[in-house]
Amino acid sequence: MLLHQIGITLIPGVGDINGRKLISYCGGVEAVFKEKKEALLKIPGIGSSTVNSIVSQSVLKRAEEEIAFIEKHRISPLFYLDKSFPRRLSHCADAPLMVYYKGNTDLNSGKVVSIVGTRRATDYGRRICNEIVEELASLDILIVSGLAYGIDTCSHKAALKNDLNTVGVLAHGLDRLYPADNRNLAKEMGNHGGLLTEFMSKTNPDRENFPKRNRIVAGLADAVIVIESAARGGALITAGIANSYNRDVFAVPGKLHSKYSEGCNMLIKTNRAALMQSAADVILMMQWQPESKKPAKQRKLFVELSPDQEKIVEILKENKETHIDTITVKSGFTGSKIAAVLLNLEFEGVVNSLPGKMYRLN
Repeated sequence: MLLHQIGITLIPGVGDINGRKLISYCGGVEAVFKEKKEALLKIPGIGSSTVNSIVSQSVLKRAEEEIAFIEKHRISPLFYLDKSFPRRLSHCADAPLMVYYKGNTDLNSGKVVSIVGTRRATDYGRRICNEIVEELASLDILIVSGLAYGIDTCSHKAALKNDLNTVGVLAHGLDRLYPADNRNLAKEMGNHGGLLTEFMSKTNPDRENFPKRNRIVAGLADAVIVIESAARGGALITAGIANSYNRDVFAVPGKLHSKYSEGCNMLIKTNRAALMQSAADVILMMQWQPESKKPAKQRKLFVELSPDQEKIVEILKENKETHIDTITVKSGFTGSKIAAVLLNLEFEGVVNSLPGKMYRLN
């Protein structure tokens, strides 16, 4: 099974979306490599060169090499259909088919925050980063970042200093580390979090890999915090991806003429991020206050529901907690209509909103 899971990620011309399509059409990942050429050619979006690669099964030899590598180094391969695959990431349409994880923390922790920012962090940025992580420490939050210079490195170090687990998402394979200066930091994170990547061994940290890395940083989290960023850069890319994933985005404001506050100020100005002055703002907006401080909403008796509300309630009955994307797909409603119906149900005390765009019945 693992052989074919890795193999499908190696097929030329097959990305994350087409990979899911192949598996769905064929009825399983192993079935993809057993399917006849004629049947594969009928799958929309799958060309003849891709089909030839599947039929020849040449990619499986490289997959065997990778299996030997992950077994030797005790790396956990996580396929998107596995229960252990990060559930927040699995909600993203372009999530990787496979990620490789070396660490000791739960990627499905109850609360996950990604912190991003410029590689050229100022004293102001580093101070704010340390303050935010220290304030979040009481909530036992998993801190995610990209293990790059600047704000990334600061957030990982601050997490370790405050006894929080922290995960670094890499733009290369687990057989190397970039930047090399963070090697000791990465080793320490291995005992208090870990390293995660979608890239196989022998993959260099090429420029095109970093935007792909950023979508995982965004997808793993309930909320993304941007601490310092120029008008352009990877942190803004991550924030934009987080917005597209319906993640909550926060930005720390800075001086008007500070180069590395331009990006954060622009995010706030254009309503793509909430203004953040301290971790308390995140805790409040994410509803992460201790349960004892939350006044319980009284559910009204004999609430008369509209047909739209009844449809949403029936969807919520299927699971204890349901993500808003799942509700949207199953209901067929537009995003604005979903938001309105859920808000009314919350006012009636029928539905309770949870962090990470999750909902449940009261």
